[in-house]
Amino acid sequence: MKEARLDWERASRTGVPEAIYCEGKSALQINAILIEARDKGRSLLLTRLDAEKASALEVALTYDAASETAVLGDMPSATDLGVAIVAAGTSDTKVACEAQRTLAFSGVSADLHIDIGVAGLWRLTECAAQLQDKRIVIACAGFEAALFSVLAGLIKAPIIAVPTSVGFGVGAGGQAALSSALASCAPGVLTVNIDNGFGAACAALKILNATIGEPSK
Repeated sequence: MKEARLDWERASRTGVPEAIYCEGKSALQINAILIEARDKGRSLLLTRLDAEKASALEVALTYDAASETAVLGDMPSATDLGVAIVAAGTSDTKVACEAQRTLAFSGVSADLHIDIGVAGLWRLTECAAQLQDKRIVIACAGFEAALFSVLAGLIKAPIIAVPTSVGFGVGAGGQAALSSALASCAPGVLTVNIDNGFGAACAALKILNATIGEPSK
């Protein structure tokens, strides 16, 4: 019995690519998907793929440990369309890199700024000038996630907020960060689910597709 039915027309229909969410899938299941894609000559993005599972796969991939993503096939040339990704702390890097890698798979480059959270506000204010002319900014933050509101009060671009599960006590699991994003008093903050760097990148791609057209691949 075939366990996976891939949506090969997703990109043309929705503007965002088919991707394989690897958490919860066995190496055997992922291998079957990769073989089908390879036989069809299709590229694939794999997310939430840990290094141990990646090493067990039989099909050659380009693996990126920082984002726990992999790509089957060639990556397109990346175009600068005015997207930036910021992470409040170094611990938020994996989620930020997942967003960056997802954008790159669709041919969009994104500047990445790490460790500019509000615990040292000077770091954010130093970076704000570089973000002022961006079309979209994806922001990743855990704990109380004050970064979302402060950033939205400093720059023109819409903020796609990604609450992360970084934190402990009442901040554990990203629930406090999610509530902070949803309750932000700063206008122009859009929110995706906890740790969903992929979803934030897809939202950015849809905004770009609707406003300036799809990047050439």
